[in-house]
Amino acid sequence: MILKSLREKSNQKHINKLLSSRESGADDSKIDTLGIILNSSEFIDFEAFRELASQLKINPNKTKIIAFTEDDKEVDGSREMLFSPKQIGWKTKIKNPELQDFLKKQFDALICFYNEENVILDLVTALSKAKFKIGTAKHDERLYDLIIETANQEFELFKTELVKYLNILKKIKE
Repeated sequence: MILKSLREKSNQKHINKLLSSRESGADDSKIDTLGIILNSSEFIDFEAFRELASQLKINPNKTKIIAFTEDDKEVDGSREMLFSPKQIGWKTKIKNPELQDFLKKQFDALICFYNEENVILDLVTALSKAKFKIGTAKHDERLYDLIIETANQEFELFKTELVKYLNILKKIKE
């Protein structure tokens, strides 16, 4: 328990350091690549996000979805890309090669669809090289360029609002 607390404090310190040097990704570029981060305990419908990417006119092979799970057994048994706390070590060392690839990719937009406060998810969001970050959680507004505050059960509302704001910001390809 003490080690977990120390690791969380270390990760939070790293998040603060990353966010202090973060520049906003609000520019006039269109979204061509999309990364999505989910919390499996809150929402795990990968297909709903694939449909959203299609609605945003993003090619399926330019969309990558990952989900966080507390259960290490789920990671091995899933056909989807899942990661667990054990795959992130001290000083934010990423032990999962797929997660490393996800974090290195410079997505045009990153959707973080989770509301629970979770240091691991915040860390992955902060480590992402995405240009424009979209979130639903307000616990740390520094993580995002756009926050659409909705409950996870309100996915259709989230989708409608996201499309509306991305159209206003002229981020969707025509």
